[in-house]
Amino acid sequence: MLTPAYENDEHRTLREQARRFARTHIRPNAHAWDEAEEFPRELYETAGEAGIIGIGYPEDLGGSGGDISHVHAVSEELVLEGHNVGVVVGLGSHGIALPPIVRAGTEAQQKRFIPPVLRGEQIAALAITEPSGGSDVANLATRAERDGDHYVVTGSKMFITSGCRADIVTTAVRTGGPGHGGVSLLVIESSSPGFQVSKRLKKTGWRASDTAEITFDRCRVPVENLLGEENQGFVTIMMNFATERIFLAGQCVSIAELCYRESVAYARDRRAFGKSLSGFQVVRHKLADMATEIAAARALLESCITRHLRGDNVTGLAAMAKNRATDMLTFVADQAVQIHGGYGYMRETLVERLYRDARLYPIGGGTREIMNEIISKTEGY
Repeated sequence: MLTPAYENDEHRTLREQARRFARTHIRPNAHAWDEAEEFPRELYETAGEAGIIGIGYPEDLGGSGGDISHVHAVSEELVLEGHNVGVVVGLGSHGIALPPIVRAGTEAQQKRFIPPVLRGEQIAALAITEPSGGSDVANLATRAERDGDHYVVTGSKMFITSGCRADIVTTAVRTGGPGHGGVSLLVIESSSPGFQVSKRLKKTGWRASDTAEITFDRCRVPVENLLGEENQGFVTIMMNFATERIFLAGQCVSIAELCYRESVAYARDRRAFGKSLSGFQVVRHKLADMATEIAAARALLESCITRHLRGDNVTGLAAMAKNRATDMLTFVADQAVQIHGGYGYMRETLVERLYRDARLYPIGGGTREIMNEIISKTEGY
């Protein structure tokens, strides 16, 4: 795995810290937590104390500093060494919930909501998707009506990562008329009257992360929890999506790398017809194809991160990186299971779990089809 041009000694130090954390606190329980479909809430505090959660956030808000390249480096090592994607996703749900508060929140809102999450004392989630329309953000239906110094929120959100135990939920609501011009962002605390986790959802993959359907039954939210100006939340949501898609592409590359490493080790150790599997040309060529696909997706991802660090608009490129990475991961995870044969279909085998985890990526954070729409309207068209 080549080191990206933008990485330096600081990145290498962070990677080593993340490796130690993952090996100590995640990997020993990776399989058990996947089977249990949850991990201990205390892990957030442990990660907070280790500075893992604070990567990418300003030090004056309790963060550890750094930018998107540092977040990617840490996330990659947590996947590679922790062996449980659901745990990494659950620990990282603040990565899509807090940026809107950083971008659009007042100083008072930032100091109120962000430090407790970075310390691991509270859990943050993002709620955009609704049961009636996944990718159609401009037509969301959850309504927030002004009532004095409160909003009264009515509606529901679906597929919310960390939604079951989140303390604060950055939520897209409709405060105005139809279309993107009527969308606002509210920070809704789970202790608010009318906030309800209506269902804990059972998933194919990412099983250790909790995923919820949330209902707002005339939920009262203080007006002071509005992020930015009323009816101006759509732009902040779109900015958040571009960064989220870079992170998702990065997770795909990390999972694929882990699939590849597991496959190389298995092919070396597993014997058939008097020799190791790696002694068969067909297996070596599978591994060669896997390595090539990973390298190509990684190159596009790193180009996207480089341009983002430079301040470029990477909306289209992030969509390209996500699609390329999800296609690659689908192929690599499938090949990993095939190389493992019958063991690859068994629940105690790591590649079986990664195969299930992989299926979410062409859907989450914007479907593959939506990504193509974005690409067609930006890069190269």
